[in-house]
Amino acid sequence: MSLTTDITEFVLLVVGAMGLSLTAKIEETPEATRIDVEGEDGGVLVRRGGEGLQALQHIVATTFRKQLGDDNRVVIDCNGFRKDKDIELRQMAHFVAEKARASGVPQEMGPLNPYERRIVHLAIAEDPTVTSESIGDAFMKTVIISSKK
Repeated sequence: MSLTTDITEFVLLVVGAMGLSLTAKIEETPEATRIDVEGEDGGVLVRRGGEGLQALQHIVATTFRKQLGDDNRVVIDCNGFRKDKDIELRQMAHFVAEKARASGVPQEMGPLNPYERRIVHLAIAEDPTVTSESIGDAFMKTVIISSKK
């Protein structure tokens, strides 16, 4: 059995223990393996800005940390919630980058969790005219986007 299958079964076990009836679909992308749990009960995970989904992501990351290592990323999504948020975050990063470029003044985004910061840094890396860096010493950090001189 593969690690992805183990993780998917674990996720279904956890949501089942929560009393949720959901199915799981696995998608391999260049950035990560995505496990999208789907179903009408998914609303429970995406309430309050996806707090339940974020907690499930954390449980999976903690449980499978050793097996995953540093190079393998697994993203847990629910009914496309995270995918939509990722698109929104990328658009916001590009908007803030344009503002930094036009004004010459560094712009802040955040506070963001590690997953969100990664999305922003990858979006900014696509644009050679701007840079990004994380500041702060807590789990949630701010990303500073600056224009390259």
